[in-house]
Amino acid sequence: MKRLGIFLALGVVLLPAQARAEPIAITLQSSTGGLSGGTATLSGSSIDFGGLVVPAGSVGTYLIAGLEAGVDYTVSLVISGITGWDAFRAEILDPIDGDDALDSPSPSYVPAGYSTSNDTDGFSFAQRSGLERSARFAGGSAIVNADEMTNRGDVLMFTGIDASTARVTFGLRSWGAAPSFLLRLSANGDAAHAPEPASMVLIGTGLAGLVVARRRRRVSA
Repeated sequence: MKRLGIFLALGVVLLPAQARAEPIAITLQSSTGGLSGGTATLSGSSIDFGGLVVPAGSVGTYLIAGLEAGVDYTVSLVISGITGWDAFRAEILDPIDGDDALDSPSPSYVPAGYSTSNDTDGFSFAQRSGLERSARFAGGSAIVNADEMTNRGDVLMFTGIDASTARVTFGLRSWGAAPSFLLRLSANGDAAHAPEPASMVLIGTGLAGLVVARRRRRVSA
């Protein structure tokens, strides 16, 4: 995967001096399918990714390092470009470091040196923390499904997004001392909302046929 450079790096000067000695850093590792975004900011334990443009089928993978152990962080982002999809997925990928015996076989998209995250890997979407998990948009909100208490991985899925823009919120927690992990964000395509080009051609020819038939009726009358 192509390395795209540092997305955010915040020093200790932005945090209480006694809290930590290392900066929190968020690095955009890779982006495919047109996913793009602005600049993330940190305020206390809140991480705001700002605005992300997320076309159908696009993926963005972020390296997050320096979270303080045992602290719940609230992550928020505003997603635009919601056309042809209605499901947004967030997944934690854990570095291979000796605590991966229970991890499920990793899918092909997991980069070298990482695996799916089981329930003892040290990173999670802040389970049992009571933090909000939502995808809200004008006129409604998405259904949230979580898989974080099993050994299959740590996954949040927001489904039923029916708008062009949505605000997504969820929590992150580092339980152990591992220095970093990957956060993978992706949008799944929804064929029901995005007709294929061939289907559009059929629709167009069908409408044209109706127009011709109507004109013939008028002439015969």
